Amino acid sequence: MTAALTPAAPAAPRARRRWPKPTLLIGLGLLALLLVAALFPAQLAPFSPTEFDYNAILQGPTARHPFGTDNFGRDVLSRVIYGTRIDLQIALFTTLFPFVFGTLLGAVTGYAGRWSDALVGRVADLVVVFPFLVLVIAIVAVLGPGLTNLYVAVSAVGWVSYWRLTRGEVLTQKKAEYAQAGRVLGYSPTRILLRHLLPNAVTPAIVYLMTDMSLGILLGASLGYLGLGAQPPTPEWGVMVADGKNFMATAWWISTFPGLALTLAGVTFSLIGDGLRSEEHTSELQSPMYLVCRLLLEKK
Repeated sequence: MTAALTPAAPAAPRARRRWPKPTLLIGLGLLALLLVAALFPAQLAPFSPTEFDYNAILQGPTARHPFGTDNFGRDVLSRVIYGTRIDLQIALFTTLFPFVFGTLLGAVTGYAGRWSDALVGRVADLVVVFPFLVLVIAIVAVLGPGLTNLYVAVSAVGWVSYWRLTRGEVLTQKKAEYAQAGRVLGYSPTRILLRHLLPNAVTPAIVYLMTDMSLGILLGASLGYLGLGAQPPTPEWGVMVADGKNFMATAWWISTFPGLALTLAGVTFSLIGDGLRSEEHTSELQSPMYLVCRLLLEKK
C-alpha cells in the first residue's frame, strides 16, 4: 500500500525590504553634518569666532580664510561653524515646547471633548487671528531682545498648529475598534489615551515638527537680522547677514556664506519632513494591542 503523494505547499514569499525614501536619507545625512559642526566647533573652526584681527579686515576668501573676514577681521568660516550650534538650538527650542504642549493639549481635548475642547478652541482662534510673525515680533518687542524671550514668544503662539493636528487625529482614532475594545476591557481613559491613542495620533505632529524646525531657524535669523533675536557679537547666522548688509558691494562674502548656511539648514529639515510624510503615507502605524482588541471585538 503506497501513501498518497501530496503536493508540497508553496514557500511563503519573502518580505521585501523597504528602504527609506531618498529625501529622508539625504536629509538625515545633512543633519548629521550639521550636528557634527554644532557639537565640535572648536575642533573644526580654524579661529575663534570673536577674535579680532585688524590686519585682515574685509579680506576675501583665501587659503587662510576660506570664507573671508568681516569688518573686524573675524574669520567668517569660524563664525559660520560656531553659528551652527546657536541656530540648531533655536530650531530645537522654538519647536520643542509648542510640540509637547500642543500635542498633549490636543490629545486631552480631542478625547474629552465638550467644554474643554470648546474653550481651548476659542483660545486657539484668538491666537490665529493675528499674523504669526507680527505677533511674535510684538511679544519680543515688549519682553526685550534676546533668545530667551524669542523662545517664550514662539511658544506662546506656535502650539496652535500642533493642537489642531493632534486633536483631529485623536477624534478619528477614538472611534477605532481598538479604542472601543479598550473601553470594553475596562481600561481607564488615561491608559487608552496615553498608551494607545496618542502613539497613533502623534505622527502628523512629528512630521510637522521637522518642517517647523526649518521655519524656526528662519524666524530666529529674521529676528536676529532685525536686532530682536541673538545679539552681537554672538555668531548667529541672521546677525552675520545683518553685519554684512552694508558691505554687499565690496565684501559680499560676509552675508553670503551665512545665508547659504541658513538655506542648507532649511533644506535639511524640509527634506526630513518630506521623507517622514512619505513614510507616513506608505506605512500604517497601529497600536500594539490593535490585533488583540480586534479579535476580542469579533468574538463578542
